[in-house]
Amino acid sequence: MHKLCKLLILFTSIFTVTIVQAGDLYQIDPVHSSVSFEVPHLVISSVEGKFTDFNGTIEFADNNFESSKVEAAIKTQSINTNNEKRDNHLRSKDFFEVSKFSTMNFISQKIVGKKDNFVMIGHLTIKGVKKSVKFDTKYLGSVTDGYGNLKVAFLAKTKINRKDYGLMWNSMVEAGPVVGDEIEITLKIQAAKVMPKNKKVVGK
Repeated sequence: MHKLCKLLILFTSIFTVTIVQAGDLYQIDPVHSSVSFEVPHLVISSVEGKFTDFNGTIEFADNNFESSKVEAAIKTQSINTNNEKRDNHLRSKDFFEVSKFSTMNFISQKIVGKKDNFVMIGHLTIKGVKKSVKFDTKYLGSVTDGYGNLKVAFLAKTKINRKDYGLMWNSMVEAGPVVGDEIEITLKIQAAKVMPKNKKVVGK
């Protein structure tokens, strides 16, 4: 009987740790999220743009925050800077070469810091080149919507050098390069908790 109690306690401990480490799964909601960027233009100004087709998941471990995980994929074809000629150039071999590299990917490797403000470290892959990046990230909170769905929100920012990923094209004017090298990326993410298969999502 004594041995049985020990086994039950051990099993319970292992099971509890597993639950904490696994966390809850959230699906990124592209309708209420954005993936945007800003790059210097003609030295004195900048161009802003966004990607409109993306998806991803967040494994959010509220009780063990640093074990949370993020995976995301962005369709390069969906780039939009509100200028069709420029967008087509960005889709060409000079930049993203979307016919060959249709997707950019991010997979988190480590999360450091406190829950409200933390650094998300992971691998960003563009044009087949994988580099480690650090996103300064803020957890904006959680809320249950009118349909009973739990939502979480994050704001994340980073800067990359486009040439590190083979986005090499440039042209020169008197003041300097037409396109700057440093790109600032901003992610505004809202994600919905994935419901168990045996539970219906109300209002969907």
